[in-house]
Amino acid sequence: MLYLLDTANIGEIEKAAAVFPLAGVTTNPTIIAQEKRDFFAILKEIRAIIGEKMLHAQVLGETCDEIIRDAEALQEKIGGNLYIKVPVSTEGYKAMPRLKARGMKVTATAIYTPGQALLAANCGVDFTAPYLNRIDNISGMGVTVVQMITDLFRIHNMPTRVLAASFKNVQQVNDVSLAGCQAITIGPDILWHLAEHPLTDMSIEQFNRDWRAVYGPGKCVYNLD
Repeated sequence: MLYLLDTANIGEIEKAAAVFPLAGVTTNPTIIAQEKRDFFAILKEIRAIIGEKMLHAQVLGETCDEIIRDAEALQEKIGGNLYIKVPVSTEGYKAMPRLKARGMKVTATAIYTPGQALLAANCGVDFTAPYLNRIDNISGMGVTVVQMITDLFRIHNMPTRVLAASFKNVQQVNDVSLAGCQAITIGPDILWHLAEHPLTDMSIEQFNRDWRAVYGPGKCVYNLD
């Protein structure tokens, strides 16, 4: 399982990257716009933090030609281990194989059905990004959709991987992990909730109390007499 952070907030990325084994960062136009700063400056700062880990950035062009021009601009100005996010519109499907022919990595995004994902996979994309919680919000059973996509890729021996997106709670993360998707992208709040538990904190506190009762405060293994 690959864990990616779904944010463009530099502080949150720095904080998470210092702790967790992140595979990269995903962004979209909404996430970028929330920062209210220069688009390319934000992406370059993210690249500086994560190094050569994956960075997913989305095109804004609506026609195939515009999508390709956007992708070329991203490749030129950001580069590195960059994945071009392309929505699964008619023009998006048209652009995907053309981007792959130019040697670019592509993530098909805004996916709501297994059929959309399989079409994108046949266009040669590297990742498909189903929107789990948004599917749930229209009574579409997001985990089931993710399961169906992973099954279709396995049945048809497709190299495309599933990057599940749009999460609202940890249980959804657990469910899609069991469904077999290869990667997830989650917001900082979900990531921290995934890693923490109050009973873990209680256990650590108990360990420390028992240790101090015998060896005294401030003593660790490295500074025992």
